[in-house]
Amino acid sequence: MGAESEAFLRLSIFVGAFAVLAALEAVWPRRVPLAGRWWRWGTNVGLSALNTMLLRLSFFIVPALTVLAAVYGEARGWGVFPLLGVPQTIAAVAGFLILDLAVYAQHVAFHFVPPLWRIHRVHHADTEVDVSTGIRFHPIEILISQAWKIAIVLTLGVPAIAVLVFEIALNATSMFSHSNLRLPGWADSVMRRVIVTPDMHRVHHSTAHKETNSNFGFNLSIWDRIFATYRAAPTLDHVTMPLGLASYRGDEPRRFLWLLQFPFVRGSAR
Repeated sequence: MGAESEAFLRLSIFVGAFAVLAALEAVWPRRVPLAGRWWRWGTNVGLSALNTMLLRLSFFIVPALTVLAAVYGEARGWGVFPLLGVPQTIAAVAGFLILDLAVYAQHVAFHFVPPLWRIHRVHHADTEVDVSTGIRFHPIEILISQAWKIAIVLTLGVPAIAVLVFEIALNATSMFSHSNLRLPGWADSVMRRVIVTPDMHRVHHSTAHKETNSNFGFNLSIWDRIFATYRAAPTLDHVTMPLGLASYRGDEPRRFLWLLQFPFVRGSAR
């Protein structure tokens, strides 16, 4: 798949998923949105647009997008899977699962390695959590994440189709897990056995340190259970629990330029 086709497919699914989730959380919100929603959304979407432009510009330097990297490696027979003669279907399924585990591990690292946390706290500074939070990341974090996924893809030789499905799924589930959507209790209970639900991931955005360091998954929920980082519910109620960073409760987390320089701000890390 060419760069234009891959970009159009991902953009179409992204816009569609964002629009549907935004509409659903407007009709069935889990929490009452606070004032300044459109300011927040402008900032969060602006960060996502900047990240997309940076990744597109990186075409001129390296095959930066994971799908293109997979196509490049696949054409040359690179990776452990081709070397071992792993059948395409098994390689695709295994590649998807390993990529999801790699993103989980990356997320844990961004919380426990201080320089990485300073970058990742741009995401956590949001004092509300909704579909737009799922695309709110500092450009440096996006570039590090992209390099990490490319390294996994080229080392293993993950089939390009599996990488494409994974990237689309990760993007959609990130927006879903961050959405301010009120699911019926039974639906949340069933769904979180497989994927991360909004109530499950909202715990991760609590201002309480022990809750922030739990529920690291974006897509599949199994990794939190396996590595004992799963937390079923917050100490406080989902509706009233404070979200974001305890040290930054003003307007700063909604300011685009402030967020760009936030990783370099001295002061309280949390």
